[in-house]
Amino acid sequence: MFKRTATKSEEASHRANRVKPLAVVVCSYYPQKYRLLTETASQEFRVSGGSDLAAPVDCSVVRACQSREVFYAPHMIVVPARMGQINKRTLLSRLQKMGQGSRAELARLLGISQPTAGRIVDELLEAQVLEEIPDTEIGTESNKSNGRLGRPSRMLRLNSNHPRFVAIQVGVTETRLAALPLGIGNEDRWDAQFATPGTAEEWVAELRRMASRLSSKGLWGVLVSVPGIVDENAGRILFSPNLHWTEKVDLPDLVQQIWNIPVLLVQEERALALGHHAAVPSDESFLLVDVGEGVGGAVVVGGRSYSSPLPISGELGHTPVIGNWRPCGCGAVGCVETLISTRGLIQSFALAAPQQPHTWGALVEFIAEQGLTGWLAEATGAAAAVIAGAVNVLGVGHVVITGSLTELSPCVLEYLEQAVVKGTMWARFGKVSCVSAPRRRTAGLVAVGIDRLVSSLSEKVPGQRLPAVHGRPAVRRSGV
Repeated sequence: MFKRTATKSEEASHRANRVKPLAVVVCSYYPQKYRLLTETASQEFRVSGGSDLAAPVDCSVVRACQSREVFYAPHMIVVPARMGQINKRTLLSRLQKMGQGSRAELARLLGISQPTAGRIVDELLEAQVLEEIPDTEIGTESNKSNGRLGRPSRMLRLNSNHPRFVAIQVGVTETRLAALPLGIGNEDRWDAQFATPGTAEEWVAELRRMASRLSSKGLWGVLVSVPGIVDENAGRILFSPNLHWTEKVDLPDLVQQIWNIPVLLVQEERALALGHHAAVPSDESFLLVDVGEGVGGAVVVGGRSYSSPLPISGELGHTPVIGNWRPCGCGAVGCVETLISTRGLIQSFALAAPQQPHTWGALVEFIAEQGLTGWLAEATGAAAAVIAGAVNVLGVGHVVITGSLTELSPCVLEYLEQAVVKGTMWARFGKVSCVSAPRRRTAGLVAVGIDRLVSSLSEKVPGQRLPAVHGRPAVRRSGV
């Protein structure tokens, strides 16, 4: 973290013109270059030294800015009225990844003063967003205060006692629900599920029936993981190759017939990527590829979800493969999804072993016994070529595979990794890795809820609950 002190000539100039700072805008990352916006002009200045660009920084331009603090955040214009909300959002995001921390740790990581961090923490404790960890749950070694004299710091974590969100996964074959607190584990857990029907009316009726099994007290929002091309800002599903009925309805509106609270749609691969990063914060930049009923990807760069200018990204499954003539649900022919998705693999398995049951369980058992067969190697190789192309375009060196491929014999993922590495340019100069991981959808949904709903708690009235609304919330998609 850093502070910049204005030169004497700058001080004199600003005093003479009575200039008041309005904001700092990030112009570029390297070198770190910022523009100070004032009422009369703009002034560029550079700052040397490293900093954590994902967090707001206490950056005072003393006296020349009339002692008024100015904050920055990457690619954002930040004015003092928004400082508290940005600090709150960053604190909650950090705490989700850390699991627990003291006020002093959080202040140091965010680059803010301990009194400021303490005020934010007190507000969030009163709002039951955070909770103090009882001494009985903290090990003796952790309770020692690192050899310092005085009372040990009280450790904090996201509140794990009160459900605040309803999480919904709308899958091609199954819909699952859970009532989730802010502080959840890294592994998915679901309270209810039902087969996804073919119409919106049937889906709402089933959802209403299952909703009675969940706690509805004190909820702040509903977080819905959906497949396809999703405009998260507008709350619309533009195209869903495997669930076309979702394109024709206002899904948030349907959900609000049951829960009259804010509803956020989250593209399913983005939820999985955010969940993986929350569980493994050391994975700062990666391409996540999920294989299941479809095939899709999502990118995290520098700990933040990649945000494309269009409401579409990561549609790896709809890359055409030469020589593949299978029709796809998107309307095209030859998509790699028709080869490597669960349905595509079962179709190939049925052709190669017609005497076997045409089920996923039978396929998994067959591969465990037979190893990497020719048809499976062909499908895996096609998927690897698509993934390697994405890695070459994105410039990331780490690939995370989730979903049905992780259920197959380890030889399949080994072959996939070798083929991906072989097809990437960076492997000639550095390391390219490809690993498997469990799906962590609920953690990703909670990360979105924390960023877009919880951090918007009123700053004027500590402890105020998020209000129930009739329309979808007017919230902007941020960098999570």
